[in-house]
Amino acid sequence: MSRALIVVDVQKDFCEGGSVPVKGGADRAVAIADLVRRGDGGYAHIVATRDHHIDPGAHFSEHPDFVDSFPVHCVVGGEGAEFHPNFAPAVEVGAVDEIFCKGAHSASKSGFEGAAEDGTSLADWLRAHDVTELDVVGIATDHCVKATALDGVRAGFAVRVLLDYTAGVAADSTTTAMSELRRAGVALSGEPVVIA
Repeated sequence: MSRALIVVDVQKDFCEGGSVPVKGGADRAVAIADLVRRGDGGYAHIVATRDHHIDPGAHFSEHPDFVDSFPVHCVVGGEGAEFHPNFAPAVEVGAVDEIFCKGAHSASKSGFEGAAEDGTSLADWLRAHDVTELDVVGIATDHCVKATALDGVRAGFAVRVLLDYTAGVAADSTTTAMSELRRAGVALSGEPVVIA
């Protein structure tokens, strides 16, 4: 059995100053980078996901509902799609083994909808590397972190969300997400950052 860390969508557009900012996102980027650099999680592998939109249809809206539709964000080639500078150095020094891009032509909240540059899906990559357990961190607790963790369980992995390394959009939706995760069998550790 081996454990992998999945870092979900720590991108400029999801942190303060981005087009869909989550308060506390930049601080979580620092914390996640420290977790990756320390290497004390016993991780056999560390991977990252990122929104990578080209034309995701109704996911982009001038009148977003912030559930299914959002302002334009994480457009391929745009600055907002880049990893946040507090986390990017961990990627640049090779601490992240693979990056999975998702949502070119869809909403794709879950990292399990993403693929590596060679087209390998996240689930296939993890299985090929004998991973059986996952820790999930990133942005946002109540959206893409939740979706990734739930899909991890559906794919047959033992999943834990490290809430100290997540940022939630709102207290109510984060509380609801945590309940959904528990019901699905996801282990929760720590407390999420939610800044009103």
